[in-house]
Amino acid sequence: MAKHTLATVQAADIASMNLSEMTALGEEIRKTLIETLSRTGGHLAPNLGVVELTLALYHTFQFPHDRIVWDVGHQSYVQKLLTGRAGRFDTMRQFGGISGFCRRWESDFDAFGAGHACTSISAALGFAKARDLAGTDERVIAVVGDGALTGGMAWEALNNAGAMKSDILVILNDNEMSIAPNVGALATYLAKIRMEPLYRHAESSVKAALHRIPMGDALTRTAEGLKHGLTHLVAPDASGVIFEEMGFNYLGPIDGHDLPLLVDILKFTRGLKGPVLLHVLTKKGKGFTPAEDDSVTFHGLGPFKISEGKLEASSSARTFTHAFVDAAIDLAQADPRVVAITAAMPTGTGLSKFAKAFPSRTFDVGIAEQHAVTFAGGLAAAGFRPLCAIYSTFLQRGYDQVVHDISIQRLPVTFCLDRGGIAGDDGATHQGVFDLSYLRCLPHMTVLAPRDGAELKLMLHAAVNLDRPIAIRYPRANVADGTREETGGAPLPLYESLPAPHPEEDHLFAPEPPPVRFLSQVLREGSDVAIFAVGAMVYAALQAADTLAERGILAAVVDARSVKPIDVQTLCDVGRITRRIITVEDAVLAGGYGSAVLESLNGVGLLGQIHVERMGIPDHFVEHGKRDLLLGKMGLNADGIVKRAVTFVQDGKQIWAAKTG
Repeated sequence: MAKHTLATVQAADIASMNLSEMTALGEEIRKTLIETLSRTGGHLAPNLGVVELTLALYHTFQFPHDRIVWDVGHQSYVQKLLTGRAGRFDTMRQFGGISGFCRRWESDFDAFGAGHACTSISAALGFAKARDLAGTDERVIAVVGDGALTGGMAWEALNNAGAMKSDILVILNDNEMSIAPNVGALATYLAKIRMEPLYRHAESSVKAALHRIPMGDALTRTAEGLKHGLTHLVAPDASGVIFEEMGFNYLGPIDGHDLPLLVDILKFTRGLKGPVLLHVLTKKGKGFTPAEDDSVTFHGLGPFKISEGKLEASSSARTFTHAFVDAAIDLAQADPRVVAITAAMPTGTGLSKFAKAFPSRTFDVGIAEQHAVTFAGGLAAAGFRPLCAIYSTFLQRGYDQVVHDISIQRLPVTFCLDRGGIAGDDGATHQGVFDLSYLRCLPHMTVLAPRDGAELKLMLHAAVNLDRPIAIRYPRANVADGTREETGGAPLPLYESLPAPHPEEDHLFAPEPPPVRFLSQVLREGSDVAIFAVGAMVYAALQAADTLAERGILAAVVDARSVKPIDVQTLCDVGRITRRIITVEDAVLAGGYGSAVLESLNGVGLLGQIHVERMGIPDHFVEHGKRDLLLGKMGLNADGIVKRAVTFVQDGKQIWAAKTG
C-alpha cells in the first residue's frame, strides 16, 4: 500500500480512507502484531480481534476530540499503532518502553487508563456528563468486553447511564471469552443473543414495511417508543431486552469483522440520542489460526514461534503458583471442608489443576472480586474452609468485602495472593506491592509470606486449621522447595498457641481469635547486622550475607514469615545482639513490614537502642519491566542489600566510635 502504511499513517488519515485502503492497512496491522509480539510477548489474541473495529471507529469519529475508553486497555494495541506509536511498538511492555495498556500521559488518544476490567463505562459516562456540563460536542465511546459484564461495576455504570440519558455509545465487544471462559447467567444470556443475528434485520424489515402503509411512520415511532415492542413480534424473543430495559437503544449483534457494516452502523449511531449499546461479535485471535484455536494461551503470552504457532520453550522451573496448587490439592484430599474460589483467573492462579481434581469444590465467579470475597465468607460461615485465590492487585477491588464481610466477622477465609510484590511486564496496575500494608492494618487478619514451597505448604495447612482470616502472599517467581541446605535445617513450626491474656470479656471490642504466636526463623547467625526478610526476599538476603561475610561483616538472616503478627520475641532477641536491623520487603515501605518492626520495637522500648534501616518500594508506582530488573533497579536484590548493609554498618561504627572516643 503506497499511500498509507503504519510507518506514515496518522489517526486523521483514516477518516479519508476508502474501504480497500482500510482493509490493506488492517492486514499490515495484523502482520505487525503477530511479528512483534512473537518477539516481545504481550496480549495478542484480544488485539487481533479488534482490528476492524478500531479502524471503523477511527474512520467514523474524530479522536482525540471525541473520546474512546477501552476497558482494561489490553486490546488497545491497534490504537497505539494508529496514533504515532508504531515506531516504538517493539518496546511494548519492556522497561522504558510503551505500556501494554492505555496511559493518559503516553498519548492524547489514551483518554483513560486502566489495567483492571469493568471500568470503561463508568469513566466514559464521566466524560459524557462533563461534556454535557461544559456544553461541548465531543462524542464518547466505551468499548467493553463480554467478560467484563461478569463484574458488577459494569452493570452499576449501565444502570446509571440509562438513567442519566446522556449521549454515550457503549460497544460490547463480544468474543465469547475473557481470559478464561465466561461463567454465569449473563454469559448464557449473551450466548442466546449471539444465536439471534437476524434481530436487526427483522426490525429493519418491519420498519420498511410500515413506511409503505398509511400512518406507517407514526407506527414506527410508536414501536420505538415501546422499546422495539413491535419488532419483538417477529424477531426472536429477548434480543437485547435487558439493555433496552435499562434505557439503552440496543443495536446488534453484528459481525465485528465486517468492515463496511461496522462503518455503516457506527455512522448511524452518530445520529442517535441518549445511551446506545452496539453489540459486536468478534473472534479472538482473528487472522492467526493458532490464536483462533487457543485464545486462552494467546491472550497474554511470552515470545512464540510464528511458523509453529507455539510458545518458545519456557522454563520448567517450579513456581510459587505450582507450589500453591499442589499444596491445596493435598489439603483438599485430606479435608473435605477445603474449597477453592477464583475470580476469572483459574489458569493464572493454578486452580484449573485443582478444578480437575475437585470440580464440585472449585468456583470461578467471573471478574467479580467483591462477590468472590463475600461468597467465600458465606462458605466459611457455613463451616467450610475456602481458599480464595486472587492476584494481589485484584484483591484491592474487593477490599471493602475483606474488611466488612471477613475481618469484622473473623471468618476463616484464606486469601491466596498470587503475584504479590513486583509482577513485571504489566506495570503499575498489576504490581502487587500494596497488600502487606492494606492487610496488616486489619484487626483479626494474619498476613504470611513464604520463602519457598515447603513454607507455603506449611502456611496453607495452618490457615485451614486456624479459626481466623489469613492472607498468604507469594510472588510471580520461581520457587525453591526448601531443602535442608537452603533453610539451615527442617522448617520450624509456624506458630504456637498462647494462653488467653484474661478470661473476662471486653464489650468495647469484637471478640478476638485464640491467641497465637507466629514464629520467625533465624537462618543464619550474625553479630554486626540482622537482615529480616519477607518471603522471596529471604534468598536475596542469604546471598547478601555470604558476600558480606567475605567483607568481614557478620550478618544474621531471619525469615520473617509472618508480617502480622510480628514475632516480637525473636525480633528483640536478635536485635539486642546486632543493634542494627535491615528489613527487606518487595512491597511499599509505607505501612509495610518495616513499619511493623519499628512499631514493635517502639512498643517494647527498644527503638532507641536498635537502629532500623528499611528496604522496600518507595512512594512511587512501579512501571513495567521484568521482575528481576525492576527489583535490581530498586536495590531489592543481593547486591542492593550488600550496599545498604555495608553503609549501615560502617556508619554505625563511626557513630559508635565518635560517642566513645
